[in-house]
Amino acid sequence: MSETKFKKVDYSLSLLVGEIHIGRIGLPDIQRPFVWQNTKVRDLFDSMYRGYPVGYLLFWENAIDPSHKTIGSDMKQTTPSIVIVDGQQRLTSLYAVIKGVQVLRSNYRRERIRIAFNPLREIFEVTSAATERDRSFIPDISRLWNDDVDQRQVEDEYVDGLRSVKEVSDDERKFILKSIAKLRGLSTFPFTALELAADISEESVGEVFVRINSRGTPLNQADFILTLMSVFWEEGRKDLERFCRESRAPASDAPSPYNHFIEPNPAQMLRVGVGLAFKRARLQHVYSILRGKDLESGDFSEERREVQFKNLKQAQPNVLNVQYWHDFMQCIRAAGYRTKRMVSSHNALLYAYMFYLIGRTEYRIDEHMLRPAIAQWFFMSTITGRYSGSPESTLESDLSMLRDVKTPDEFVKKLQNVCNIFLTSDFWNLVLPNELATSSSRSPSLFAFEAALILLDAPVLFSKFKVAEMMDPALKSSHAPVERHHLFPRGYLAKLGITETRDGNQIANYTYVEWLDNLKISDQSPAEYMPHIKERLSPEDLAQMYRFHALPDNWEHMDYPDFLQRRRDLMAQIIRESYERLTAGVEAHIGVPANPSLRSDSIWRIRLRRVQVDPTYQPAHRPARQAHGECRAQDPGRFPQCQRRNTVHRRIGRRYPGRLGSRLLPQRRQDVFASCQYGESQHGRKDMDSPARKFRRL
Repeated sequence: MSETKFKKVDYSLSLLVGEIHIGRIGLPDIQRPFVWQNTKVRDLFDSMYRGYPVGYLLFWENAIDPSHKTIGSDMKQTTPSIVIVDGQQRLTSLYAVIKGVQVLRSNYRRERIRIAFNPLREIFEVTSAATERDRSFIPDISRLWNDDVDQRQVEDEYVDGLRSVKEVSDDERKFILKSIAKLRGLSTFPFTALELAADISEESVGEVFVRINSRGTPLNQADFILTLMSVFWEEGRKDLERFCRESRAPASDAPSPYNHFIEPNPAQMLRVGVGLAFKRARLQHVYSILRGKDLESGDFSEERREVQFKNLKQAQPNVLNVQYWHDFMQCIRAAGYRTKRMVSSHNALLYAYMFYLIGRTEYRIDEHMLRPAIAQWFFMSTITGRYSGSPESTLESDLSMLRDVKTPDEFVKKLQNVCNIFLTSDFWNLVLPNELATSSSRSPSLFAFEAALILLDAPVLFSKFKVAEMMDPALKSSHAPVERHHLFPRGYLAKLGITETRDGNQIANYTYVEWLDNLKISDQSPAEYMPHIKERLSPEDLAQMYRFHALPDNWEHMDYPDFLQRRRDLMAQIIRESYERLTAGVEAHIGVPANPSLRSDSIWRIRLRRVQVDPTYQPAHRPARQAHGECRAQDPGRFPQCQRRNTVHRRIGRRYPGRLGSRLLPQRRQDVFASCQYGESQHGRKDMDSPARKFRRL
């Protein structure tokens, strides 16, 4: 028989509440904000009142010296030796109602949970203005467990109040007192807890949680670390909570983390602090370190734990520094982004903040040098989806590249080198146009085009106003100043037989116009509405707008599929132009070329040929899995029956991690690398004629 990793422990409700109150059972108020609706709390008390079972609890014994006193807590008398894995919402409900304390909501506001009880009808309700007025309800059952309140007085007040609106017979009075006593007797309600052993890993704890409670919200490593902070550094946890709460609304008279890009949660800000303090991305290792665990021997040490918490305490004030936070937001603005709608990846933004803090606090990089470097990094990581596949693994690799960095210039060069490796001519000419072949309203390439229009100070199409002015997040009205406009309106496309939403909502069919122009154009064809618009614009202004908005000459007379294909190429070049403007600011400080892969010591002469793809071909196998993600071609049937083509495709997939490595398929004809001819390097070594070697060197 296999050895069990848990034991069964029976509790009464009063014992559970008492253990939580003195701190033996850890119930951190931001382990996860309280998400239950008050109606679920009402139903929980109703089930217990009727004697129904309310489920098991899952605890985890803590491998922490119980003699150590809790830090930063006035109420708790001991260090938690038990951590709640499953049942937090139930225990929070019970503890909050019985003790009459506030809970933390998902919007980081605190409130009391008030439950009303009707002793005559034996029903529970969430306290409202109606139950407050209704004399048949006890408006707040928390009073029944308050040691400072005379329970006989509560009963008499209720009966006297009920008699003021109706007659109460002796039998009814006896029934009322019996119902109140039964409710108060819930303090002896039995609970069963399964306590996991202290030596079980946090990964196993999470797996147990998922297996026994598929409907629950899965725990993650940040939950465990926040729980640990509640035990050993409660003030730090409260600082995280306060920062995140204040970021949700502007302050009128004090510095505030409020911004137009992100409303972070404590787990996100914790991840930044962990990266800054330990240069680690995998939180499972950080959790073990903060527990004082020796990763080699597995032993726990109080001294080791104190040292690691000291590192976190030194890093977190920088993470929550409001001035640093807003200076970093200027980097995002410098990249052309203006609103939270344009930020498709919170990971990209928060990890860029991590690198910003490392550059500012550890390498003391001048702000005018650091800002364009971080703006370039954010632009690159967003448009390539760098942190969309395996964010922890990718960030771990990015942090490891800084281990041998000694100077500010080396730091900036490291970041720019990664940007240049991924944003090459192949990316701009092949990958990005195919990324634009989508109808996704949250595509990073769409937001990159918006950012490009802002960086290039482009005007709104058919308008004298600039895109940057009209996308100001401070502007609030019933209509947005600019709206996404279908260059080929969907009503017009329907007349042509193009009715699929994904066809009409292609990114290449979008641009930005003032909302009045959008209203006037309605469902007219481009050939119909453009003559009227040209009358109010000079040829020079129109030509400039066409260039910035990537519109081909005579586009209004083009076939829709040809227009989309041509505009994707032009949009990619506009995005590239804006990115090169970003890189110019970095190069001015450190003096490196825009793309090291194009230097004279490493010239690639790549010959392309066209391959007509058989649309009826069906591959006999799935595309190969990539090193950083799975190949997800839009149409596997378009793969040519060519082993050399498949080899090159796999290498491209490794070069562009995740989703980018698999979308190199234009609509009709396929560009493929037929061969690569390498020149002599400056070291006198001739490389093998191998596509794999070429992509490894890039």
